[in-house]
Amino acid sequence: MGATLKITDTSGQDTIIAPAASKKKWWLVSGAISISLVTLTLLIPTVSRWANAEHSVSAERLRFATVTQGDFVRDVSVQGKVVAAVSPTLYAVNDGTVQFLVQAGESVNKDQLLAVIDSPELSNQLEQEQASLASMQIDEERQSIQSKKQALENQKTVDLALVTLNAAEREMRRAEQAYQRKAISSLDFEKAKDDLQNARLAHRHAIDDAQLNRESLAFELKTKRLAVQRQQLLVSELERQKESLQLKSPVDGIVGQLIVEERTAVNKNSPIISVVDLSQFEIEVQIPESYADDLTLGMEAEIQNGGNIFAAKLVSISPEIQDNQVVGRVRFDQQIPQGLRQNQRLTTRILLELKKDVLMVQRGPFLDAGAGRLVYRVQGDMAEKVSVETGARSLSHVEIVDGLQPGDNIIISNTESFEGAQSVLINQ
Repeated sequence: MGATLKITDTSGQDTIIAPAASKKKWWLVSGAISISLVTLTLLIPTVSRWANAEHSVSAERLRFATVTQGDFVRDVSVQGKVVAAVSPTLYAVNDGTVQFLVQAGESVNKDQLLAVIDSPELSNQLEQEQASLASMQIDEERQSIQSKKQALENQKTVDLALVTLNAAEREMRRAEQAYQRKAISSLDFEKAKDDLQNARLAHRHAIDDAQLNRESLAFELKTKRLAVQRQQLLVSELERQKESLQLKSPVDGIVGQLIVEERTAVNKNSPIISVVDLSQFEIEVQIPESYADDLTLGMEAEIQNGGNIFAAKLVSISPEIQDNQVVGRVRFDQQIPQGLRQNQRLTTRILLELKKDVLMVQRGPFLDAGAGRLVYRVQGDMAEKVSVETGARSLSHVEIVDGLQPGDNIIISNTESFEGAQSVLINQ
């Protein structure tokens, strides 16, 4: 076996050299450090806010609204009931027994006969007065005839006196001629003169008596006629009352209520039946006492019925407050909804005030939590408590007098759960 030949390698000549740092690894490390610094810089304020937040709440539980500027309408919404603007009640004009010709809820036309009151007393009184009137009319006619007859007698007396006067004048002329011829004595001449004088006096007195009798007869006839006129007025009034016993509808509408029972004896001035005019409806509203000072006649209103809005006006306000409420009446302007029913409930909105160019925000429960003086203004994911001054309130908005600016975003949901914290973290 021969000896093994050993070949020497060059490992002994090699020198270990330290590897160079990779530029790529250096840039990666530098980039990571830079990102960490930037992230830390950005997170410091957030972490600081988180650290300073006294309370946190989920955003899903909150409602937000933005402060805007514009025209603000202050209003009040109340529930009203439909009432008939015209609902006359018919009364008995005399004692009697009532008989109805219609039923409650029945449609009626104007001047349609609704009920009849049988009043024997009134009928009897009317017949008596009519008989008296007829008697007086006969007396008037008799007096008229008597006046004509008496006037004729008076004229006859005047005419006879005139004939006597003419005869006396003729005898006086004959006596004068005879006396001039000495055919009669002076005594006969004087007697002729006396006869003429008597005839003249009788004629003048007859004329005067006729005139006085004519005036007296005219006065008597006038008295009779006035008595007839007075009795005619009395009869006309009783006829009117008897006609009023037939109760007729004053309007087109429906029978509202039969106030008394059929065939019931009623007294004078007792209510009998009511009629509802379906063409004229109003809304009776009960407004909280807190709005009483703001109410004035003629205020604009809106009535909601079946999804439609109808314009209306406030036409009456009760002068007194009952149960902390003021009763008012709202009347439709022009168009009246079809199918309205008595006592139907409708939502009514009364426009109390209009303010131009004011700050306002949507209304919400936050007003109750902060009594209208504290709100939470949102900036990013933090809400900060700020003091504000609120003004007028409407159904949908509230006026902001001081403390906020247009564009501010605030929490309008209930903030009682914040427990008065100065800052609140909003978790998205």
